[in-house]
Amino acid sequence: MASNGGSGGNYKVFKMSSSSSLKIQRGDITKWSIDGTSDAIWPGGGAIHRAAGSELRDACYTVEVVRPGVRCPKGEARLTPAFRLPVSHVIHTVGPIYDIENTLRNAYRNCLKLAKENNIEYIAFPAISCCVYGYPYDEAATIAISVVMESDGDFKEVHFVLFEDDVFDTWLEKANILL
Repeated sequence: MASNGGSGGNYKVFKMSSSSSLKIQRGDITKWSIDGTSDAIWPGGGAIHRAAGSELRDACYTVEVVRPGVRCPKGEARLTPAFRLPVSHVIHTVGPIYDIENTLRNAYRNCLKLAKENNIEYIAFPAISCCVYGYPYDEAATIAISVVMESDGDFKEVHFVLFEDDVFDTWLEKANILL
């Protein structure tokens, strides 16, 4: 495995097509970027909001309310500027609590769809719905990687930037099986 200077940690690259690759890396998603103009991250909890600054929270409150108290229903996606983060956009989605597989699939699909519609070439995800929401790492990794494989050639690079060693190891294991 190689070392990644941008966000720290190790990584492994998997070719998905002649023009697209999947990169699984150990690191801090708040420090990840490729070019700052055509890249986006999904906010994995409070660390993203702290790194982006209060402007990100304020931008979230400008997203249209679809029903009382809900701006982004589970499995859907919304786009905001990234403010103090080193990327151009943040794509927001609400992952499900464990046991709602289609919602997790839809969260990834809708993030990728929104990224494509906004000419994002590079996108990074954490392990959506793992840890606090209870999704087992192996099942979540299978879903995430399978959905990314459906985007065949839509992005130059799709990254999974994973902070915890056990999550990183699981994503690598699943990618080696699926790719």
